[in-house]
Amino acid sequence: MAGRALITGGTGFIGGVLATRLLSENEIRVRLLGRDFSKVSHLLNAGAEAAVGDLRDEAIVMEACRDVETVFHIGALSAPWSPGGKREFYDTNVAGTENVIAACQREGVRRLVYVSSPSVVFDGQDHRDSTEEAAFPRRFASSYSWSKKLGEDRVNATAGTSLETIILRPKAVFGAGDTSLLPRLIAAAQAGRLPQIGDGQNEVDLTHVDNVVEALCLCLQAPKVALHRTFTITGGESARLWSVIRQVLTALGIPAKLRRIPLGVALAGAALMEARASVTKKEPLLTRYSAQILAQTQTYDTSAARRYLGYRPIVPLAEGIERTITALRRDRRTDKVPVHDAV
Repeated sequence: MAGRALITGGTGFIGGVLATRLLSENEIRVRLLGRDFSKVSHLLNAGAEAAVGDLRDEAIVMEACRDVETVFHIGALSAPWSPGGKREFYDTNVAGTENVIAACQREGVRRLVYVSSPSVVFDGQDHRDSTEEAAFPRRFASSYSWSKKLGEDRVNATAGTSLETIILRPKAVFGAGDTSLLPRLIAAAQAGRLPQIGDGQNEVDLTHVDNVVEALCLCLQAPKVALHRTFTITGGESARLWSVIRQVLTALGIPAKLRRIPLGVALAGAALMEARASVTKKEPLLTRYSAQILAQTQTYDTSAARRYLGYRPIVPLAEGIERTITALRRDRRTDKVPVHDAV
């Protein structure tokens, strides 16, 4: 393996873990595109190159793709809500992806791996063992989901060109270094603002970050039969989401006795909060998208990734949860856990 790989979102959670692995294998040079390198000095010290900038800046993206063989496009605005509304999601996740594709084509990049999300097919209902063939919903559950689907469209539109592409949809990624999934729930519970939404029986595929990175690394040398395809990536195991949340809270010494709210009531309350947020521009305590994600079953069939990429999870769910709890305990001792108002 040779050449240079660019990781957009290289200063973020998944991008940082991917960079660490590529650098440790010492077989490929790594360039990171991101805005804030203050927390990834260890990656720069290990040999990563820094490309400071924003996906929305076409010139910066073009320069970052120069002399690159593979681009891992992980960078995105990933949130249940944004004060800029749909426009902000579009500018980063769609126009930003257009910039990456244009740069890849102009600079002769061989392969583009685009990280999307299973939320592009989420319609607010239970999904059990869904495949990549699941239909897109008439109405997307969030602006984020809508923008990631449009990003997929842009990548798929390159079929027939010299650019080799693969789309991955990792589900509910967690692990040491995560700043959104579990930390947001923990912060909400600490503030007494985390209710159990729904009956608590919903099952969700949770994916340790090392499993996502394993799939990403497989894309480097994936055979032609895997190109121009979309693969859902999970840890291959589902769990009752609220049981896992309570396990984590208990391990951290946070009260895990949560009041229960029916999904319908949560959706009505979230709609009012979103309406108020559209005026105040302050993030609502709960969005309808978050309420549905926390209450509905979401499990996925990963047989396509296993068949075409040779993907196999390398971290079992129980081990991943224990590793994450250990990291959260360490971060709490050093006051590194980010504080958010709620999920």
